Amino acid sequence: MRELLMVRYGEIYLKGQNRPLFMKLLMKRIREAVAQRDSKVWLSDGRMYVAGFTDMQETIARVTKVFGIHSVCPAVEMDKADFEAVCSQASRMMKDLNGSFKVTARRSDKNYFLDSPQINSRMGEYILNHNPNLTVDVKNPQHTMNVEIREFAYLYVEVIPGAGGMPVGSNGKAALLLSGGIDSPVAGYMIAKRGVELCAVHFYSFPYTGERSKEKVLQLARTLAISSCGMRVHIVPFTKIQMQIHEKCSPEYTTLIMRRFMMRLADRVAQQEGAQALITGESIGQVASQTMDALCCTDVVVSRPVFRPLIGFDKIDIIDYAVKIDTYETSCLPYEDCCTVFTPKHPITHPKLDKTQIAESVLDIEALIEEAMQGIEIIEL
Repeated sequence: MRELLMVRYGEIYLKGQNRPLFMKLLMKRIREAVAQRDSKVWLSDGRMYVAGFTDMQETIARVTKVFGIHSVCPAVEMDKADFEAVCSQASRMMKDLNGSFKVTARRSDKNYFLDSPQINSRMGEYILNHNPNLTVDVKNPQHTMNVEIREFAYLYVEVIPGAGGMPVGSNGKAALLLSGGIDSPVAGYMIAKRGVELCAVHFYSFPYTGERSKEKVLQLARTLAISSCGMRVHIVPFTKIQMQIHEKCSPEYTTLIMRRFMMRLADRVAQQEGAQALITGESIGQVASQTMDALCCTDVVVSRPVFRPLIGFDKIDIIDYAVKIDTYETSCLPYEDCCTVFTPKHPITHPKLDKTQIAESVLDIEALIEEAMQGIEIIEL
């Protein structure tokens, strides 16, 4: 008998003939999540298992964050031949519980000497006789003893929800424009959950933004990297570009021109990383650079699709999601990012593309882009 985690996948089940490819990738992601923790990960009879860990709670915390996992069940694996011993173990697992319960059996081994209803009945009777603090309720129980008869018997009571989605890497790669704010980490998480591998691009305006601001962004990236099984963060020097924009461009256009430079640089990074799309945390109308007209003016400077998963979200919705994925508190740390530097009093909200192009024509765009690209710092998480 041994303790292990039974891992159940979700949407992968619908993939038909391609399912083995998705399952293989999910197994790889689970192994990466528990790497260097002496854990063994394997697939058997439609279930994934993790065993050999020294800290169950830490392992559960890591595995439940892996995209593609529906749920994780702390389970006991034991010989199925001695049904009396199986019932005894089930009873011990229920002894500290109070209230109502039922037994739910699944029997993939069709040669087993008991069918599922018989297992339910006999195990339920055993548990009831040995636990006077419990009563039977097969319709609305407070607790469920799950027993799966496969190569072995697997017993579990707790079912812990997983992150869901698809395994990272199953749907390409995208570059996330990662600021220190609330929105962009949420946007990256949502796209990564659909199986997209992330790399991150952060614009750093030293000395106007300091090391604490940079570390804040890296902490957000570390949080995302847990579910994404790692990430490369590109720290782009942005001070000279912002200074040039501030000194030479019409004030009402400075924010929009800054965003156009960010998109150009992110597009270059995406090309180097082999990423097929960009991701931003923009929401229509949230700030001046996120009106429909402004978004049209920024999108034209890039050569690949821009994913904006938060485009129709209210700010409260975004905050709720940030709390859920554990990025909100870090995002609220009071360290400025480059987007708040040199903010004009009256930024243009309904720009025209031709006038925007004229406004930025005073800059040597290609030279500024090239210099910034040469100064990028890459951090592996």
